[in-house]
Amino acid sequence: MADSRISKQQAKAELKKLREQQKTEKKQRKASRKAKKASGEGFFSRIKQVFNMTRTYDPNIAWWMLLAAVITFAVSFVVTQFLFHWIVSLIVSLPFALLAAMIIMNRRAEKAAFSRIEGRPGAAAAALNTLRRGWVVTEEPIQMDPKTQDAVFRAIGKPGVVLVTEGPPARAKKLASKAQKRLRPVLRDEVPVHIVQSGRGHDQVPLSKLTKHIKKLDKSLNKHEVHEVERRLSTLPIGKPPIPKGVDPWRARPDRKALRG
Repeated sequence: MADSRISKQQAKAELKKLREQQKTEKKQRKASRKAKKASGEGFFSRIKQVFNMTRTYDPNIAWWMLLAAVITFAVSFVVTQFLFHWIVSLIVSLPFALLAAMIIMNRRAEKAAFSRIEGRPGAAAAALNTLRRGWVVTEEPIQMDPKTQDAVFRAIGKPGVVLVTEGPPARAKKLASKAQKRLRPVLRDEVPVHIVQSGRGHDQVPLSKLTKHIKKLDKSLNKHEVHEVERRLSTLPIGKPPIPKGVDPWRARPDRKALRG
């Protein structure tokens, strides 16, 4: 009898501890949610931040979002009315309208993010880092002029090896030619090497259109060949650029949360 009483008391004590632990965890979750809201890390806070950031570079963003939402709502409502009741069409059309507005905001936010870093050292590397799976990008330049800070960055994908330059066209072309000569002894002849100049000059690609331009290049390699090329090129030494005092210029990156909305 005494043993059974002790076991019941122990069970009650364990149950009490478990309840206290659950209460503590619940309080911690509430506190973390409040801290996120206070620091502006919530979902709606991020959307507000993205919208405000985009509006500073694109004052008409609200009108573009409204226009996209109205057109999408009207088309969706008319189409779904042939299949459902008008109330159902209304419920279905509203999310599509909100989605259209968010897509417009994301695209405008991406352009705004690139406009903030355009012209700064390392801006091309920041744009290349937005390439999705299937690409291997070097964050550090593979070739650089320390005096002018002209640089060449490398990306490897199915189109082959892509060398992206930063700087005036004439100087950047010479720098890219040097980088290409360094790569050729390691690569096979059938691996194409593309040179893309980023910038606003003649025959240059604007930063906001850089990834789209690279993706349109003809595909020459498969997935396994991409890894093989990356393995070969990884044996080449990459000289680190001299870092100026103060802010690291190679840390210039667009806000990915902002790009995703």
